[in-house]
Amino acid sequence: MMKFEEFQISDDIKKAIKDMGFEAPSPIQEKVIPEILKKQDVIGQAQTGTGKTAAFGIPLLEHVTKDRNVQSLILTPTRELAIQVAGELQKLSKYKNVHILPIYGGQSIGHQIKALKRGTQVVVGTPGRILDHLNRKTLQLRNVHTLILDEADEMLDMGFIEDIEKILQQVNSERQTLLFSATMPPPIRKLSNKYMNRPKQVTISKGEVTAPSINQVYYKVLEKNKLDSLCRVIDSETIELGIIFCRTKKGVAELTEALQARGYMADGLHGDLTQSQRDIVMKKFRDSSIEFLIATDVAARGIDVENVSHVINYDIPQDPESYVHRIGRTGRAGREGIAVTLVTPREMKHLRSIEAEIKMNIPSEKLPSVEEVVEKQQHVWKGQIIDLIESDDDMESLYDPLVADLLEHYPPEKVITSLMKLAFYSQDDLKDDGYDFGDTGAQKGMTRFFINVGRNVDLTPKILSEEVAHLVGIPVNAVGRIDIFENFTFMEVPQEVAPFVYEGLKYSRVNGARINLEPAKPRPKRK
Repeated sequence: MMKFEEFQISDDIKKAIKDMGFEAPSPIQEKVIPEILKKQDVIGQAQTGTGKTAAFGIPLLEHVTKDRNVQSLILTPTRELAIQVAGELQKLSKYKNVHILPIYGGQSIGHQIKALKRGTQVVVGTPGRILDHLNRKTLQLRNVHTLILDEADEMLDMGFIEDIEKILQQVNSERQTLLFSATMPPPIRKLSNKYMNRPKQVTISKGEVTAPSINQVYYKVLEKNKLDSLCRVIDSETIELGIIFCRTKKGVAELTEALQARGYMADGLHGDLTQSQRDIVMKKFRDSSIEFLIATDVAARGIDVENVSHVINYDIPQDPESYVHRIGRTGRAGREGIAVTLVTPREMKHLRSIEAEIKMNIPSEKLPSVEEVVEKQQHVWKGQIIDLIESDDDMESLYDPLVADLLEHYPPEKVITSLMKLAFYSQDDLKDDGYDFGDTGAQKGMTRFFINVGRNVDLTPKILSEEVAHLVGIPVNAVGRIDIFENFTFMEVPQEVAPFVYEGLKYSRVNGARINLEPAKPRPKRK
């Protein structure tokens, strides 16, 4: 297994990679980084979520000098991706003085012009806005030594191919060109033939990706409620031993601490542990001293414990292969296994790509309610309380004055109920999902949203309801009333999925058009 230390990159970047919690390069990083470092043109064929931003970002930053002119240009299909790529590059360049500027439509062009005048070495932008700056002469590309086309097939789908050609014609011809795309349709192949110099083709082979016969399920969760959602899920399941997967070492450390603080028997496994520390954690897991092992993909390599009843993807895996490897750690030796994945609205597309690859639909389940958890856990809690009652504990006398005072003022049943709530299940946070859309003028039980496009982008109720169902993971017939006008649309969805629809569709793309979605204002009352 390769390590980042083996790449010919500076200590500053290695240190930043370590801070980000990456332990080992993903397959695309392993294959692509050495080629880009050689200043070779590269075509990388890989899905989103395989770590391609770091694959081009690490060598790109290695080649950036201190000169305050634009040395690298990254073209992305959407503003979200531009912001995301710029954010990752900022983290990778934490110990290098590199100025990175995202440029996209919808943000003040004056602000961007000022930032460009001050000097920036890396520009990440959408084709339309980059072209706008080139036409205004506020962006110069004569010193660009690295040009990157990210998600090229998506830029093609969105009609950016002409803009890209116009930009390519203005970039320094003595440059390195890198193209990343999940698929290679003929126009992208033609573009690479025309503008790239004997590119090295790197394809991340999907291999034979099939999921073993394990009960698989996913839960839709909001990012802010992820930890509480996880606790609900594990409290409602009968878990013998569970492995919980996180994306990074930092994620493992934070989740381990959070679960231990809530009283779960859990410990973490990541690449920073020495072999002896790793052995201690694994011994505790094998002899069931801990119920949950929290690990990264890398740290979990080679783990083979027979009685793992559950694998939980706290963070959705990077690619379908990782998904299959993770869930294959349960259901060993003829036992039944359960694989649970927590999916946030932005990750729904990623889940769909995993489903397409493993050729099956992973069923969705509703998050267990507090009532269901309490019912499930009653016998466990009763046992714990009886054990405490029957144990001789010297500390009991400490609580006598408080107990006497409470019983003098309140009925015993009320006191015990409140203590049970305090001790066992006070996580009512999920009842507040962070969104109060108020009165949106919808039918009872529904939430009405306003969308800023309509017939002007050939939107139809069928297209919209299918897109919502696909992106948000609800049945098409769950989408309620849809009213489409020339320049805007109203849509009703069930209240319980409204926060998910809001997070999943806000600033998304429907029928190829960028949309903005907001809770609707209530209908005016008839006089």
